[in-house]
Amino acid sequence: MASENKKQKVSSLERNEIDKAFKWDIEKMYQNEALWKKDYDTVKELIAEFVQYKGKLKDCKNLLKALSLYETLVEKTNKLYVYATMKRDEDNRNAKHQGLADNAQSLYTRMGSSVAFFVPEILSISEEDIQEFYRKETGLKKYQHYLDEILRHKSHVLSAAEEEIVAQAGEVANGPRDIFTMLNNADMKFPTIIDQSGVEVEVTHGNFIQLLENPDRRVREDAFSALYSTYESYKNTLATVFSSSLKKDNFLAKVKKHKNSMSAALFNTNIPEEVYHNLIGVIHNHLHLMHRYVNLRKRMLGLDELHMYDLYTPMVQNIDMQIPYEEAKELLVKGLSPLGEAYTNILKSGFRDRWVDVYENTGKTSGAYSWGTYDSYPFILMSYKDNVNSMFTLAHEMGHSIHSYYTCKNQPFIYSDYKTFVAEVASTVNEALLMDYMLKNTKETNERMYLLNYYLEQFRTTVYRQTMFAEFEKITHEKISMGEALTAEDLNKIYRDLNIKYYGNDIIVDSHIDIEWARIPHFYNSFYVFQYATGYSAAIALSKKILMEGENAVQQYIEFLKSGSSDYSINVLKNAGVDMSSPAPIESALKVFEDLLTEMEEIAFKTK
Repeated sequence: MASENKKQKVSSLERNEIDKAFKWDIEKMYQNEALWKKDYDTVKELIAEFVQYKGKLKDCKNLLKALSLYETLVEKTNKLYVYATMKRDEDNRNAKHQGLADNAQSLYTRMGSSVAFFVPEILSISEEDIQEFYRKETGLKKYQHYLDEILRHKSHVLSAAEEEIVAQAGEVANGPRDIFTMLNNADMKFPTIIDQSGVEVEVTHGNFIQLLENPDRRVREDAFSALYSTYESYKNTLATVFSSSLKKDNFLAKVKKHKNSMSAALFNTNIPEEVYHNLIGVIHNHLHLMHRYVNLRKRMLGLDELHMYDLYTPMVQNIDMQIPYEEAKELLVKGLSPLGEAYTNILKSGFRDRWVDVYENTGKTSGAYSWGTYDSYPFILMSYKDNVNSMFTLAHEMGHSIHSYYTCKNQPFIYSDYKTFVAEVASTVNEALLMDYMLKNTKETNERMYLLNYYLEQFRTTVYRQTMFAEFEKITHEKISMGEALTAEDLNKIYRDLNIKYYGNDIIVDSHIDIEWARIPHFYNSFYVFQYATGYSAAIALSKKILMEGENAVQQYIEFLKSGSSDYSINVLKNAGVDMSSPAPIESALKVFEDLLTEMEEIAFKTK
């Protein structure tokens, strides 16, 4: 245990200095490069075989053979790509693994090009003929949902010539997003500030939130001003780029025969528009809880005036909860025990079989993710530190991994993924159950308050803030669809009014926050962010059901984990007992937020 802690605290270890027990076992995917190369050559052969089916899919036997071959081709290509990329992520300085990843990317691109004919040719088959195919060739039943999903788009598919024009315009259509990306990540530089130790620090995208968490209020204000003053100096350019992106979405929606850009975006994942509207409506009805939270933050920080740059700093100061990796593993097993022995046995096997690449090493990719292939372990990359945040990151990524584990064990490859709308549910259920356990078993008052603060912030940033983003998108897209122009001043006013509405009267809505819309990259992937709020709400509602109802709710939840993309996301969640077309799950989640808020208020002011 002592050696483990020592390794964890040294940030400059080389990968070969880290104990094997703390590194993922991805050699289970390919024991050596020769086996990888063998699959690489096989994929090239499969590509050549697959293109032979072009123009032959109107025969049911050929369609079945092509679908089966398509599964094999995509599965093997995906495995090559995932392995090579994960090997590179171990140490990005490794030239050999860089080359492997580049080769895998090239092969993936080649595969994508070779199958480009597949979906358009399926769309050319009439629905009557498809139904006849099912009767003639029973093997096609396996692919019925997959084919139904393709055919669902048929009314929005243009003629071949028109589709080619739209495809050729794709690079131009991506212009606003690409311009924003370059401006935001390459050209825009932020000033330096002096930190609490008197050291000059450049403000960056990477350290901005960390600076806003700083206990020194002067540092927070300086970082806030430095970042947003820079965006303000580019406001007209950024408004033009964003407005162009909105116009692009509106144009493409109309071309593809959708009512508007929201309809087009939600159609792709078959999410009813009422889900979007319900989310905003329910949050509006519960803004008083966010206003209470803001008031609590103001009082706990002891401020006469709360500003926007005070929203991220912890309300509970001077708490250092040390949680080493081995202790975190034990806490996860205990915290996730409401999900049953079968679930916790999978969790234990994940730790035992080295799913997790635990510690930082020089050259390792930063951040955290869960990734794997259909026939591999669902691996986790992270850089564990001995703290609460790392423990919850481990719980979060294990949620993704066990979701993938159940799906791959119970679905054919064609349905072994899961959509964005449900992607964060399993990860957040894990976090919620672990938090419930921690709160029930933490006796020290300050530590309990620290955990409550952590949990409340998840609601603020993931439910309320993402819903505010979603409402901003709704308003701006509607204005463009009505032919209105959107200047920087227009966008600033819309965004400022939303901040006032969402955060209430106990905070000074600083003028700098008006331009925050300009730094949100998700706005260039329209009508995406609402899924963070709905996914989090669904997960909180599910965890509440699991804790209150026990076995029946657990079984429904496990069936959800097994479903993959074998049905539409809205239906998969409904089968688990959460109907996101109804306001009920969001209201249930916000009741948890209210209870946490009430407890935090009682402890904070009873203590004082």
